[in-house]
Amino acid sequence: MKPERAFIAERAIARHDPVLLRPGPSAADLVPALTRMSERLAKAVRGALVPLLGGAEPQINPMKPMQTDFADFCSEIPRLAANSLMQIGTAPFMVSIEGENVLRLVDRAFGGPGDTPSSLPKEFPLSADLMIGRIEQLVAACLAVSLGGAGGPVRSIRRDASLAQLQAMPDATPVASLTLNVVEQGRMPWAIAFAFPLETLSAMFAHGESKRPAKPARGPAQPTDAPFADLPIDVTAVLVDMSLPLATVSALRIGQVLPVPIARSVPVKVGAKTYAHGTIGALDDRVAIQITQLS
Repeated sequence: MKPERAFIAERAIARHDPVLLRPGPSAADLVPALTRMSERLAKAVRGALVPLLGGAEPQINPMKPMQTDFADFCSEIPRLAANSLMQIGTAPFMVSIEGENVLRLVDRAFGGPGDTPSSLPKEFPLSADLMIGRIEQLVAACLAVSLGGAGGPVRSIRRDASLAQLQAMPDATPVASLTLNVVEQGRMPWAIAFAFPLETLSAMFAHGESKRPAKPARGPAQPTDAPFADLPIDVTAVLVDMSLPLATVSALRIGQVLPVPIARSVPVKVGAKTYAHGTIGALDDRVAIQITQLS
């Protein structure tokens, strides 16, 4: 049968952008691309580490990435280390920090000078595990910014001080190792080491390199965020609010005792606004207020 009329397409045939069809980077281009990206990563990490280092901005020196295999990368990792398996999109990579350096950060977080115990523990305490979680979040955020959002979201999969238990990738996996040296004034330098499989690098740079780091999404400012967290606020607890006749005030003498009626619920104010109420008590030989109600 012959059609009575010619078929006409309802819409124009799709024409793909050449950028989407261009081949990804060659293997020889991956390590140089990582080298250029490491400069942006170092800049992002420098600012992100400030809250963990007591407000002092460190110097971050990225070492030239080296192509090796995963077994060789792991040979430099000590027995106790924070080893984190992470992903960019669905592509894995690993981050490692020596355990001694993690424990120094924990000691500083609790107000110490940054010392480590005379003998390292076999496993990380819970406080160190929380610190490692913060570092993973920091790495994920900084890597996403330095890649300009390319490759997909960055997230942590699992962590373990034991490389055998972590099972990040086979020993023969070709990887590019990247080390960021963290230098602080008056302290021992320490390092954050990355192992990127070449297949992960191919996914990261599949659509070319980001020329401008993506700005992280900004939500409403929080009171726990810098620079607001350290802003001093005068808080007043009104223990006594009483009226005295002028005759009594004019007759005050040294040693005179005035009966003070302290209310059961003491208002806590910032400026002229009441934010909470509490009861009076003692803590470590000091007068204290236990908050019982938020206004």
